[in-house]
Amino acid sequence: MKEDIDRFLTYLAVERGLSENTVVAYRNDLYQLASFVEEEAAKAGSIPSWAGFSRQGVLSYLLNLKERGYVPTTQARKVAAAKSFFGFMVAEGGIRDNPIQNISSPKVGKSLPKPISVSQAMLLVEQPAKLSTPEAKRDRAMLELLYASGMRVSELVSLNLDDVDTEGGYVRCFGKGHKERLIPIAPRAALAVAEYVKETRPHLVHDTDEKALFVNFRGERLTRQGFWQILKGYAKSAKLGTEVTPHTLRHSFATHMLSGGADLRSVQELLGHANISTTQVYTHLTTEHIRRTYEKSHPRAKELGRD
Repeated sequence: MKEDIDRFLTYLAVERGLSENTVVAYRNDLYQLASFVEEEAAKAGSIPSWAGFSRQGVLSYLLNLKERGYVPTTQARKVAAAKSFFGFMVAEGGIRDNPIQNISSPKVGKSLPKPISVSQAMLLVEQPAKLSTPEAKRDRAMLELLYASGMRVSELVSLNLDDVDTEGGYVRCFGKGHKERLIPIAPRAALAVAEYVKETRPHLVHDTDEKALFVNFRGERLTRQGFWQILKGYAKSAKLGTEVTPHTLRHSFATHMLSGGADLRSVQELLGHANISTTQVYTHLTTEHIRRTYEKSHPRAKELGRD
């Protein structure tokens, strides 16, 4: 059964051009589904197969996910993976009917991103400056670049040396579906990266043929997990009083851009969102900023009895 999943994963990577991270997520969800089908077949004394997995089996699977404590967002993601997989199996002739076709996904309330404030962002990116190690100088460049560009962390660690033009002030990255985009970066970020490349990176890299922009202590490309651990350390030292993840800086970038007057289409392009509806979630986060600006600026918005 997992052979069918592997064929589907190859299709996602090769035909649809989905990122490695997305393919890995599909693999984890679908392997879990396959294990469930095999366990249910063993209980019934039958041979597990996708063709024998019925609508009732799907409902049992959904109940199992709920009983195991998965939150609705995770349940919905696993259902979406299953729907896509079974659609592929029908198209390929592996099964006749899609058992999950008419089953609704768990309802998920759309949660708003939780950005940090401008002052908190500044405090965070300044943390590495307290240290003088090569790693700290690298970290300063990464934090400055991530906050200046709004890139995904996967895009950040995938950067090569020739993807950043510090003199021109832009970075080239490849987002979902391997779509290329150019992002302008602030002079402060460009300077931090330039100093890292010139003064620090040569001390970290052991192989002169290494193309990765950001490397770990072994001189190899830094991983997403490696960056997350680095970020957690600086967030703790900054005492921000809130959880900070790599995506927090991306959320904060978008929110601060819109609060500063950037238009939605521009932010969409910078973030690499395929649909503007994905970007529109950030407009809710700037409502308070707009209200304060209105009350400060409009003559009729002032409280009674005040000039």
